[in-house]
Amino acid sequence: MEIATPRKKVTAPLILARKGGPRIRMITAYDYPTATIADRAGADIILVGDSLANVVLGFDDTLSVDLDVMIHHTAAVARAHPAPLVVGDMPWLSYHGSTADAVANAGRMVREGGAEAVKVEGGRKRLSVIEGILDAEIPVMGHLGLTPQSVHAQGGYKVQGKATEAARDLIRDADALAEAGVFAIVLEGVPTVVAEIITKEVSVPTVGIGAGPHTDGQVLVFHDVLGLHDGHLAKFVRQYARLQDDAIEALADFFSDVEKGTFPSDDESYSMSEEAARALLRDEPRGDAFDAF
Repeated sequence: MEIATPRKKVTAPLILARKGGPRIRMITAYDYPTATIADRAGADIILVGDSLANVVLGFDDTLSVDLDVMIHHTAAVARAHPAPLVVGDMPWLSYHGSTADAVANAGRMVREGGAEAVKVEGGRKRLSVIEGILDAEIPVMGHLGLTPQSVHAQGGYKVQGKATEAARDLIRDADALAEAGVFAIVLEGVPTVVAEIITKEVSVPTVGIGAGPHTDGQVLVFHDVLGLHDGHLAKFVRQYARLQDDAIEALADFFSDVEKGTFPSDDESYSMSEEAARALLRDEPRGDAFDAF
């Protein structure tokens, strides 16, 4: 399979211009190596998602990571200097207070984390905050539908917009976000028809995750796609590898070679000249300097 790698830096305006064009390829990444892999595979957007709480740090939900943690991981991704647009997830409670605080926190994501845009969950309820961040010249990606930071308010990780009025609310939220000036909207856990209507109606690209095939792009979690864990997988996840199995097998082979004494071999060891070795051996006994050994 030919790997397509972006040849120039992807920016928020370039993503906005992709509306109705080539589908947007988005994946999460959480550190330097995963960012490098995503870049080389041809991603358009890298999302430093708060899903790192689950797949990297082992928490049960995304509410457990704070702004400092997100900045730490976003900075690691940014240090890979990837061609994809780097979007940092604004964590729970980093934009739920005053607009001034939200702008300051988004600014930290950019200044300290190297984010080139931020993602904010919620619709019209978060509109003033989103407008404030946009006024600070920080690009914003919206996120509607199943919003994991609202897990308790939504009664769990449930598909949103299944009832007619709830679907209409999502459409209104999407219209409001697009009008406010977000450059894209993630639609998570919504019926296919709802995502299709929103995609046709709004002027900005939509990126689906559990939202059917009619969005302007798709995103999945890095560790889900590559099979780097054996935890629960949502219905919308398609695995393309089982790298956890490969990693376990590789490490087991390494440990076996260590136990048998076949690692390291001569090819994996360093030597010195015979003359230097003979001189060293003539030094025996080595004296006090070697007694500790």
